[in-house]
Amino acid sequence: MSGDRDSLGRVGFDLLTIALSACRQARATGRLRVSGRPGGVFHLRDGCVVAVESPGAPGPEARLLRSGRVGGEQWADLLREAGGTRWPQAGLIAHGYAGAAQLRVVCMMAMQDAAFAVVAGEVEACDPLDAVFEPYAPVDQGETPGRLLQDAARKLAAVAALPRPVRPDRERPVQAAVPDELRDRLPPRQKELFAHADGRRTARDIAFVTGLGVYTATVGMARLLGDGLLELPEAPASASPVTVRIPPTESLRKRSPSTVPGPDPELLSALAAALTAGTDDPDPDPDPAPDPAPDPDPDAETAGTADPPAADEGDRTPRTDTPEAVDGDPGGVRDDEIPGHREAAGPATAPRSASLVLPGPDAPSLPRREPGASGITETLAPERAAVSWKGFFRLRHRIWTPDSGT
Repeated sequence: MSGDRDSLGRVGFDLLTIALSACRQARATGRLRVSGRPGGVFHLRDGCVVAVESPGAPGPEARLLRSGRVGGEQWADLLREAGGTRWPQAGLIAHGYAGAAQLRVVCMMAMQDAAFAVVAGEVEACDPLDAVFEPYAPVDQGETPGRLLQDAARKLAAVAALPRPVRPDRERPVQAAVPDELRDRLPPRQKELFAHADGRRTARDIAFVTGLGVYTATVGMARLLGDGLLELPEAPASASPVTVRIPPTESLRKRSPSTVPGPDPELLSALAAALTAGTDDPDPDPDPAPDPAPDPDPDAETAGTADPPAADEGDRTPRTDTPEAVDGDPGGVRDDEIPGHREAAGPATAPRSASLVLPGPDAPSLPRREPGASGITETLAPERAAVSWKGFFRLRHRIWTPDSGT
């Protein structure tokens, strides 16, 4: 607070003063919302303030409940009897929990304390006056805005004049190491404040817990700090350093192409020999003519729709003659090897053996596509240009074995 008359500055205090003075001159009735930290609402009737609500100060309800004058179950019964009324003043007087004069004092102290919390905080803006008039626990005789703000400024100046001033919502003192006999000699109010000073609560927090006013809790904590019973924890000079472990440079180095594992040379040799091997037919027809259509057969009409019959054990043996070209590809499967086609074209005429037959040495190599024709722009390296993985897989699917099925 360092000698300033108020912690919010002259701009915020003057802004609130001008807004309330205009309401006083117009003898307005309604509520004035003040934006800031903590901010609040001023309820006016005929230009006088009759209630102030702020999240930075406990209201009359919290004062009665936290002080032990009224229990929680008793307060709930009073609200049910009042039909949901927020402030059951008639029930409090009827049951003898508090007198009429005592309730007026409680409401007046809550209004002044809330005004002090608004002034001690930060005022950012004042909204236009709202005609809605819903005060909570209003006082019978309102207070003029000028007198209410003057009382809040006087209290703030008194706190600033203490040897160890604190702000209601900033400092969080902790208990100092003092002898037990010194604690026992403390007055009841200071002993209560000392017990709740744990380094996590501000003066405003302690006011809500104990039911005291924010101004009372702030002054009590400032005096305990001045007497050495409380102390402010030291803020860390800087944040603790964070250790960042950087991996070695060698692990981030890009690997050279020589370190990338390549295919097995023996496998490449076997594939090259299989792809360049020829067949017995010196001049295979790359585009053979289609087989003539068979004679109409009554059973052949349902051959395309019904499930094909399972081939017998004799039909599953590999053939020994040279495979004919299918779609211009040597080493393909003939039409009579397709399940369902043999039944339509007639029984097979040549038996098959269990040995595999590869193309002969005079057979042309598999056709190769131009780079980029299939969407793959990457080509083989120059040292492996004679071998094609694409051709290997094409040949693999064209060779029929007993375990491959159809």
